[in-house]
Parts: sequence; C-alpha cells; structure tokens
Amino acid sequence: MTNKENIVLKMLKKSLGLSLVLAGGAAAGTYLLSGQVSAQASAPKATKEERAVISQTLPKMDGGHLEVKVVEVAYGPGGSSSPHSHPCPVIAVVVEGTIRTQVKGEPEAIYKAGQAFYEAPNGVHMGSANVDKTKPAKLLAYFVCDHETPVTVAVPE
Repeated sequence: MTNKENIVLKMLKKSLGLSLVLAGGAAAGTYLLSGQVSAQASAPKATKEERAVISQTLPKMDGGHLEVKVVEVAYGPGGSSSPHSHPCPVIAVVVEGTIRTQVKGEPEAIYKAGQAFYEAPNGVHMGSANVDKTKPAKLLAYFVCDHETPVTVAVPE
C-alpha cells in the first residue's frame, strides 16, 4: 500500500470510526482504495457493570403464597401522594427525578434516580412527593407478599 493510501485509510478510520476486521483465515481480505488491506481480527471485549442498589432483610413470611408485584409510580411536576399503608414489604427504586418520602416515626428522606429505599409492612407512609416543580419523577415499587392483598390500603384509624 502506498503512503498516500495509508494516510487516507488512517483518516477514514479516525473520522468514521471504521475498523477493518478480516476473518476466515490468511486468504481473507478486503479491498479499499484500489489496494488490498488486511488486518488482524480482534473481538471486542464485553463489559459488564453491576451495582448493588439495596440489600434488605425481609420479615419472616409463611411462603405459602409468595408473590412479587412491581408497580410504576409516576409523579407529575410537584405531584404527591396522600398518607397510606402497604401490607407487604416494599422496595422502591427511583428511576427518574427526585422523590421526597417519609414513613411515620422516621425522618423525611430524599432519593434521586438510581437510589432505593425500603418500607416495612404496615408502616404508615406519610406520603411521598416529586421534589421538582417542573419535571416528572418516577419510581418502581417492588412488593413482596405472602398473601393476597392490595398493595396499598388506607391508613388505619
């Protein structure tokens, strides 16, 4: 390959992110710029990232009718929920925005996207709200139940 072809090839690789990969043995090749170019095949390395979001011991359950429900809760800008209770343990993961929440007897807490929190069964959830008045917020609530029950109930009197 000529020096001019090498320069053009380098420019193409750089500007277009091209990579030349040849497979199938020594005879395999490709033609570029009226010349034969060969390159060593190289497999991209797979990457994987894991991050523990939350680890929580659950209360003892009878195991006779285990069920997991996942509920998406979306709050409009400045939206909130009124006081309620959950008969089952709940793990919530904020997937968008910032959520303010408080369970009776615990301090108020603020969670951002990517963070998670736990609510014990039958606690009184004083409410939760989207902190932002201009953007929506969303969480996924994972309910783990050992009996049939609605996921949210009115606050006991």
